[in-house]
Amino acid sequence: MQSKAKTVNQYIESLNDERQLAISSIRKVILKNIPKGFSEVMGYGMVGYVVPHSIYPNGYHCDPKLPLPFFGIASQKNYISIYHLGLYNGKLLDWFTNQWKIKSNKKLNMGKCCIRFKKLEDIPLDLIGELVSKISVEDWIKTYEKEIKKVK
Repeated sequence: MQSKAKTVNQYIESLNDERQLAISSIRKVILKNIPKGFSEVMGYGMVGYVVPHSIYPNGYHCDPKLPLPFFGIASQKNYISIYHLGLYNGKLLDWFTNQWKIKSNKKLNMGKCCIRFKKLEDIPLDLIGELVSKISVEDWIKTYEKEIKKVK
């Protein structure tokens, strides 16, 4: 479900207590670990982390007026979602699924770049912090441009 909140704080305040705690906890880990250069924004009705136009003026190919997306967190109807676009890269996906097996005793509920959780206790926050730290802004732009060339 997409939020109409204009700020991250408004988004979090609009959630029930349990989801506020979960999203705030994930956000805290992301802000502590995300490489310099990414900006926190509201986008697509969720909390997003993007490469701003000041670093990557081309923006997102689907809509160049938007900054280049990288990571997002959202409170959906039935679960909490973490979206990491870098997981489309096979190496990072392999690393993450391997680390998940080592560090979590839960079944991984994942789509292509979406990791889903029912409650805060299910979220290995240290692993999420490590995941978000794995790609610098420069590396994300290189990866993105390489992938975009394939679809053009």
